Amino acid sequence: MSDEKPICSAKDCRAPAVWVLAWNNPKLHTPERRKTWLACDEHREHLAQFLGMRGFLKDVVTLEEWDRAAAAGDPNGDAAGALTGDPASDPSGDPAGESAADR
Repeated sequence: MSDEKPICSAKDCRAPAVWVLAWNNPKLHTPERRKTWLACDEHREHLAQFLGMRGFLKDVVTLEEWDRAAAAGDPNGDAAGALTGDPASDPSGDPAGESAADR
């Protein structure tokens, strides 16, 4: 098991992740599917606005809360996605910008 700490999904940000932004693109994903982006305190609002204005944002919870739900077997707690949720690698689009919220 890796000791690596999850980092913020914002472009060029290497800060530790504190938040999980759970989302889906209804044109690509089933309603129950949740993709995830991670955010530090500084980028949480910006990333949430980006997803929210597209109607993609479903939930924002702390990483600790997300991990607890995943460990308890919550079907919406996709912990693996939380650790790999990178806006730049998602096929639903990656707008250019100086932070992930601009993606």
